[in-house]
Amino acid sequence: MKPKFGNDLTNVILRQSQVVQTRMAGRAVIKVVNRCNDAKENNSLNLSECQLCQVPDAVFHLMRNTPLTTCNLSANLLSKIPPKFALKFCLITELNVSHNKMSKLPEELVDCVELQRLDLSHNSYVNLPNVIFRLPKIKIIHANNNYIMDVEVEEVQRAKTLEDFDIRENPLTAKSHDGLSKVTNLRVTLTPREIEEWEDLTI
Repeated sequence: MKPKFGNDLTNVILRQSQVVQTRMAGRAVIKVVNRCNDAKENNSLNLSECQLCQVPDAVFHLMRNTPLTTCNLSANLLSKIPPKFALKFCLITELNVSHNKMSKLPEELVDCVELQRLDLSHNSYVNLPNVIFRLPKIKIIHANNNYIMDVEVEEVQRAKTLEDFDIRENPLTAKSHDGLSKVTNLRVTLTPREIEEWEDLTI
């Protein structure tokens, strides 16, 4: 007959772990509610570092009568934002989703007709969502520190209001890098491209 001590200890540890997780989740919820209440005063919603895997529906409910001007969702665990985000927060001028796990954006973001500054840096983008270049008032896009290889230079140039495009620290192809380096109607920030060994014809 096996001793019960091991099983009892395991159960205690599991229970303690569940209590800790519940407390942490509770604190995260309280933090989100408090940040939403703050936003009602200053029209600026800061949900950075809230351990969010998604934007909670409760946020849209709490903010339903608040005309937000900025939204900070940085440093969470987000892989996407829902289409209704743009419909509910269509008047924001700044959106920061940096330091997440995002690789796409909803097409509905184009409804954010006042959006001027967008930070997508430090995410998991392989391709840039074309919707960002269709935003009618966009001025600044930070897309640095992603995994982007190809950029449609024509799309970038078509964004008439765009002034500053940061695409540093991405594994851009030679074609994309060269194309972006020749853009003159806005400021494009690039990481200097290192020539691959197979490209170096002097060897």
